Amino acid sequence: MRAFFIGLQFLTRISIVRQDAWTEEDFGRSVKFFPLVGAVLGVIYAAFVYAALVCLPDRGVALPPHFLTVFLLILPPLLTGGLFCDGFMDTMDGVFSGRSRERMLEIMKDSRVGSNAVFCFTALLLLEWGILLDMPPAVLLPAFFVRPVIALLMMAGAILRYPYARPEGMGKAFARYAGRESLPFAAVSALILVLPWGPLAWAALVVCGLFTSFFAGYVTKRLGGLTGDVYGAIATLNEGLVLLTFLAGAAIMKC
Repeated sequence: MRAFFIGLQFLTRISIVRQDAWTEEDFGRSVKFFPLVGAVLGVIYAAFVYAALVCLPDRGVALPPHFLTVFLLILPPLLTGGLFCDGFMDTMDGVFSGRSRERMLEIMKDSRVGSNAVFCFTALLLLEWGILLDMPPAVLLPAFFVRPVIALLMMAGAILRYPYARPEGMGKAFARYAGRESLPFAAVSALILVLPWGPLAWAALVVCGLFTSFFAGYVTKRLGGLTGDVYGAIATLNEGLVLLTFLAGAAIMKC
């Protein structure tokens, strides 16, 4: 369980068992538990959705839809410390800079935020804002539970299936010490968590898998591999894609 708690503490702001001494081996062993870390986040997200849509209305308190949407938008970055958002913005700055491979990697390592990052992150927030406002309330709870599970499964898959772009780095430790059983374990645990939620969850899993293969392959061609920032971008983009799939799927099923 040490590896699970290390993954939980690294990927989120949740610290059930305080871990102060981390090794590269610990990071590697934690990869297979990423979907379970996602399940912890999913339970928290779903609990807030349930409270907002069921518990509070039962007590005569109805949250304004725009306020609820803003809260649901900021909840994931609050619980993850903005870790994935930071990786997403660095990736957008570097990969779409139009520079050489070496310069892209330098830009991604720079702590400053550029125009590509600001534009892409703003566009992503606006897209998710619109999706959440249009999403039927009945699918919000399952969407918010499976959202981090699927996103972190895709992140684990990217770590284990694609090379690392830099000679050294924290992200490289994940793949180096993960072990052969990590991807099957992560995939099976994610399936157990996602499949009971029905066809929309199944569709989200397939769509995210296809997108991750495309995006990770594209970045690998540009950079020669992935980086820790790209892992964060993959998680962030798949979180939005899960919501979009639930919205589209609910609309199709309604028709």
